[in-house]
Order: sequence, then C-alpha cells, then structure tokens
Amino acid sequence: MPYATARDGTKLYVKEMGQGRPVVLIHGWPLNADSWDAVAVPLAEAGNRVIAYDRRGFGRSDQPWDGYDYDTFADDLRTVLEEFDLRDNVALVGFSMGGGEVARYLSRHGADGIDRVALIGSIVPYMLKTDDNPDGVPQDVFDGMEKQMRDDRAAFFQTFFRSFYGVGMISQPVSNAVIEHSFQMAMLAGLRPTLAAAGAFASTDFRSDLAAFSVPTLIIHGTADQTVPIDTSARAAARGIPGSTLIEYDGSAHGLIESDRERLTSDLLAFLGGGSAMPQLGATRETAY
Repeated sequence: MPYATARDGTKLYVKEMGQGRPVVLIHGWPLNADSWDAVAVPLAEAGNRVIAYDRRGFGRSDQPWDGYDYDTFADDLRTVLEEFDLRDNVALVGFSMGGGEVARYLSRHGADGIDRVALIGSIVPYMLKTDDNPDGVPQDVFDGMEKQMRDDRAAFFQTFFRSFYGVGMISQPVSNAVIEHSFQMAMLAGLRPTLAAAGAFASTDFRSDLAAFSVPTLIIHGTADQTVPIDTSARAAARGIPGSTLIEYDGSAHGLIESDRERLTSDLLAFLGGGSAMPQLGATRETAY
C-alpha cells in the first residue's frame, strides 16, 4: 500500500523498508521522503521497519490547495500511523520542519504507542523573532525568501541548497550531485505548497507543545546551521523538554541527513537501541536536560 489517505482525501505517498521496530522519518522543507534514503537504508539494515512519507504538496503526494498548517500535518502523520498499523514501540524522527509534526502530533494526539522521538536540525520551538523570542529569525528574512520563490523559484533553490549543506569557497561537505538531487526534489513540490509550508514553519509557535514531550527525546543540531539557527531552535527546545539530550555537531550546517549521515545514523541507532539510553560519543558536545 504505497499511499495513505488523509482525512480530507489527500493521498500521501508512503515508502517503507525493513522489519522490526517502527521508525517514522518526517522530511524537511522543501524535500520529500527520498531525502532520508542515506539514513533510512542503514536503519532498516540494522533491524528497523523504516517508514517515510511525502508531506502533502511535496514529492508524489497530492497537492491540494489547503491544509498546509501544523494541525493538518499532525493529522496526516496520524493517518500514516493508523493505515500502516503502527501502534506500539514507534519512534518518530523529524528533520527540519518535520520536527514541527513531531511536536504538534504529541500535543494533539498524545504519546500512546510512541516510544521515543528525535528532532534533527528541527525548527522547534519557534523560528520567528518576536519580543518574547529575541533569538528568532526576523520576518523580513522569510518575506525575502517568499519574494525570491515567487520571482524565480528554481534560481532561489539553486542558491538555497548550498547554504543548506554548508557548501562554500573552501567547505564542500556534500557533492554537487547531492545538491542537484535536492534541487530536483524541491521542484517536484507545487509552488503553493512550497510557499504555504514555508509560512507554516516560519510562523508556528511550538513552545506550548513542548510539555507534551513525555518520552525520551534526542535533539541533534549543527552549530553552523544558517538555515535553522541553533540558539532559537535546538538549544531552546532542549531547555524546554525535560529529560531531553542535545547533541551538537560542531561546525556542521543544516543538511545533516547528507553532510553528517554516518554520524547521524550512528547516533540514531544508539538512541533506538532500547531503554532510555542516549548516544555516548566523544566527538560531539552532548548535554542532558
């Protein structure tokens, strides 16, 4: 069954591999489930049932006009769990805007059947700079992104993914082929979903959702992330989620699922290994909250 049907009839493309503990991978903006492959395959080979799906409007899923808000995204995740009979011992792993699905799912649907969660380069708890969120990203940054996408979305993404992966004059953590593949995934999404989803992750405040994190929580973030700055996201989330563990990847940018995939896979496998054990890696900065 490659598709799940959301409550409003939207078809959500779902891919799965392997057998064992269910691990649901929720992709970032503006990608799709294929962006997880470099991590998903070794997770499945290690004895997990790995499920990834294309967010509505992206990849092979339907592109409805409406539904690009986090309540609907959380309900879509619920649909995937129900239709694929994921009821017990489930791990939710959200990358970038996918972390918002994890947060809103827990506050909206509860943690029954959810064993643990991980936030990777996540936008949680709140991206936008406001009087009570001074470390956030100014609104004019998001306004500029929207204007560029409306003017020439293809040109915007050609530049965007270089920063996303931390590619510069000297730094080349991923190949040009990875950047091109990401560009192709981004262009599979509709313009309306791309803009609306960006508006959702930019403006949704998840601070009140943090109280719903009642299961072991792993947070991983790059210290050089310019797409989702670590101070307004991972560090704030770690302070707000009791019992969470934050692992900072020193010098890494946003696209950890490719640039740091071996290290990320190792950390996730350690976290999924059982009980409430967290990864113990000397090469990372690790803080328990």
